[in-house]
Amino acid sequence: MAVPLMQAVRVGRYVVKQHLTGRKRYPLVLMLEPLFRCNLACAGCGKIDYPAQILNQRMSLQECLDADTEAGAPVIAVAGGEPLLHKEMPQIIEGLIARKKYVYLCTNGLLLEKKINDYKPSPFFSWDIHLDGDKAMHDASVCQEGVYDRAIAAIKLAKSKGFRVSINCTLFDGAQPERVAAFFDEAMKLGVDGIMTAPGYAYERAPDQEHFLNRQKTKQLFRDIFRLGKGRKWRFTQSPLFLNFLAGNENYHCTPWGKPLRTVFGWQRPCYLLGEGYAKSYKELMEDTAWDQYGTGAYEKCADCMVHSGYESTAVMDAVRRPWHIAKVAFSGPETEKPMVPEISLANQRPAEYDYDAQVEAQMEKLSASAKPSRGPRVRVNGKAVTSSAEAVGAAE
Repeated sequence: MAVPLMQAVRVGRYVVKQHLTGRKRYPLVLMLEPLFRCNLACAGCGKIDYPAQILNQRMSLQECLDADTEAGAPVIAVAGGEPLLHKEMPQIIEGLIARKKYVYLCTNGLLLEKKINDYKPSPFFSWDIHLDGDKAMHDASVCQEGVYDRAIAAIKLAKSKGFRVSINCTLFDGAQPERVAAFFDEAMKLGVDGIMTAPGYAYERAPDQEHFLNRQKTKQLFRDIFRLGKGRKWRFTQSPLFLNFLAGNENYHCTPWGKPLRTVFGWQRPCYLLGEGYAKSYKELMEDTAWDQYGTGAYEKCADCMVHSGYESTAVMDAVRRPWHIAKVAFSGPETEKPMVPEISLANQRPAEYDYDAQVEAQMEKLSASAKPSRGPRVRVNGKAVTSSAEAVGAAE
């Protein structure tokens, strides 16, 4: 199975405990972004469009450990930016593992060969390598040739050293089911322990706004992929019910608090994908966020979202309520032939609000009022040294 049995048991026990105690909102996965800077400038990414002063900021080791203490989730995904650019990343991972948290370190793989000896295999640790399809698909997604080959080499190296390795595959409009299915076959041949997949989310600051999927296209794409996957024994790191949701068979609403995000700005509201304000503490995030104002059917920016950061927790919680249902789906796979469930109505959604510039200005004022920030290292994007997001985008073109 893609998720180790002990991890599945511990996470399941945690969820059941929350359910039995009547806790309405609780975290399943803590998302940590200790930095925004990256050594790629992907066209579909909205995470690196910040001034250099912000890109140079880092969460400290202690801040990362404190975030874990505040949230208390059993699983932690460390993302970015590119986490391997963070000098304290080995200590951060070691500290989280020492607390017996299941840690996924998300990376594009470009620095893995250089950094891998700073880490040790552990049943609590997995590399999660970004790979958006075959060579042509992935290199187009990250806007740089040769990245696919380096990611494949990183996977092989990590497996040779005894690490667990999963891949993170985001799909966009124009993805061909047959090519995706063939890519999943190749991933299994590589020996990866699991695949995490989802449709891309339409980040408002992403350079490429033309290739994000709407919900109907998402459902049809994943139906077609899963139909081709019957009997092919793909291993996914996700709940079978979430995969069933992607195929249009579950009428789920998102639970954004299931995967709370801590960044250099604080606790991001309302979710990993939407940055519409920040809380100073996890408690403040949970108690003072207007959760009902977000989600498909409630907010325009959420209209087409079907991403795991919002819906996987819903699927896991549903599994506790309907264990027979997840058993059935796990055995037979996602339904690909019956009619899809009705779509959520968008008739009453509130219009999108755009306050990115105001948020950035507020963060820049905080930096100016505090001690002088460190310059941070220059980073190479597509072979060019850059210090700002503007330079990064230019380097990728």
